[in-house]
Amino acid sequence: MKRYIVTLPVLAAGLVFCSAAVLAEAGWSDRGPVYESDAKQKSEQVEAERAERRKSYGPVVYPKFMQGGDRPDIKPAEPPIVYFDQNEEPGSIIVDTAGKKLFYVLPDKKAYQYPISVGRDGFTWSGTERISRIAAWPSWTPPQEMHKRVPGLPITVTGGLKNPQGARALYLGNTIYRIHGTNNDRTVGRANSSGCFRLTNEHVVHLASIAKVGTKVKVLQAYTGGVSESAPLSSLFSFGSNEKPAGPPANAKRKTNQANKAANVPTKKAAAE
Repeated sequence: MKRYIVTLPVLAAGLVFCSAAVLAEAGWSDRGPVYESDAKQKSEQVEAERAERRKSYGPVVYPKFMQGGDRPDIKPAEPPIVYFDQNEEPGSIIVDTAGKKLFYVLPDKKAYQYPISVGRDGFTWSGTERISRIAAWPSWTPPQEMHKRVPGLPITVTGGLKNPQGARALYLGNTIYRIHGTNNDRTVGRANSSGCFRLTNEHVVHLASIAKVGTKVKVLQAYTGGVSESAPLSSLFSFGSNEKPAGPPANAKRKTNQANKAANVPTKKAAAE
């Protein structure tokens, strides 16, 4: 009987603990818990329905020369810092196409990590370029290839909130590709571009403030190095290659000799004499 008295509370506590863990992973609505997998499935279903409706739409014809609209002063937003498990070149940019991430490399194996949109199927690429130009509120002139794919596009759009290039554009060498902002934040984090890399306007303003013309940009199909959101433990307990444990202050020896003299304790020099 005592065995049941001891066991049942432990079992009940385990059930309460498990329930709390499950609930911690779920959101809530007025109808009860909403699980991440259900939310993702619902989002994919809504997007699929949008894509199906778009098939029935006729081509949108824009004015040949469009005004991009307002150009507000957008404040930069600093993205989170992550940690590499290998050395990368500080001041360079790495694009992880598969992970839909862009890294601006900082010293000490750190980097800013920006979520981005990447090229859809058939429009991805890889290689190394350098930033050749940085423009605020750039104009947009769709290339001929895009006009063939999407009839009705304007010949050019001036810079502004209506322009799909967003608040900043970082041009990649002599290519048609750019790292730029967007006029639709929902596109960030997806594979839906024609080969460019989109950030939110707040993030691209931040990136444009620290990147320079000449910055190296490595575009990879997938970044194979390890990336962590927390600093490695080794960095908390080890000294850098040129660092040494802090010694006593420079005047500590003089103070010790003075104290020994006051107490009639011979110094090493006096003892040697």
